[in-house]
Amino acid sequence: MSRISERFDRLRAAGRKALIPYLTAGDPRPDATVSLMHEMVASGADVVELGVPFSDPQADGPVIQDACQRALAHGVTLRDVLAMVAEFRREDAATPVVLMGYLNPIEIMGAQAFAAEASAAGVDGVLVVDNPPEEAEDFVAAVTEQGIDPIFLLAPTTSDERMARICANARGFVYYVSLKGTTGVGQLAFGEIEERLKQIRGYTNLPVGVGFGIRDADSASRIGAFADAVIVGSAVVARIAEGGDDVAAARRGVGELVGSLRAALDAAA
Repeated sequence: MSRISERFDRLRAAGRKALIPYLTAGDPRPDATVSLMHEMVASGADVVELGVPFSDPQADGPVIQDACQRALAHGVTLRDVLAMVAEFRREDAATPVVLMGYLNPIEIMGAQAFAAEASAAGVDGVLVVDNPPEEAEDFVAAVTEQGIDPIFLLAPTTSDERMARICANARGFVYYVSLKGTTGVGQLAFGEIEERLKQIRGYTNLPVGVGFGIRDADSASRIGAFADAVIVGSAVVARIAEGGDDVAAARRGVGELVGSLRAALDAAA
């Protein structure tokens, strides 16, 4: 059983919902990332989603696009990101880490090499935004062979047929994109999201996480009322950006936000 499955099982037994904050590796500086990951966990994160910086992050809004550019300006590569995970693991062997990114850097490394190096570093799951299940058979085989969970996105526009295919290929949890468009924009329609999750659960017994558009404690608690996990990206990255190159300030901002999200989820449980 993967670290992700174990974490969700423990949370379910305790009647709690998973909190999954996101940060872009290398933002604001490469030496800040591991410190920020530890701050997230100390403040209540159950899983850490670590973004691999990419030059054309099409699924991401301007906040995360800017974070990718800041990281790339420091020359951060996929192997650098894996080294950050390995460093994080030296102090934290329990918290699941999910990489989120795009296919190009993985193709350059090679799927088999990536899977082996990611597993050795301590990666638990991988979400590749532009690698749909119809084209991901070899990639899924490579990562699952190394004990890494392939995580896929479901959208408001996903058909029933495709939903069934995605759920059949997914491991760890399923990530429901609550809004059409890019991260960090739009308004949440909570009733529609709840109904959509009921539909998804007809195709899978995996936990279902919801991301995109969750900005604060109120939206987190409302989503947590029916989702198994709440995923928060742009709001966290914006707090990091407010600190500029001041890592201590970034840690304070991240700690405050993640702590408020955790408190809201626990209060609503």
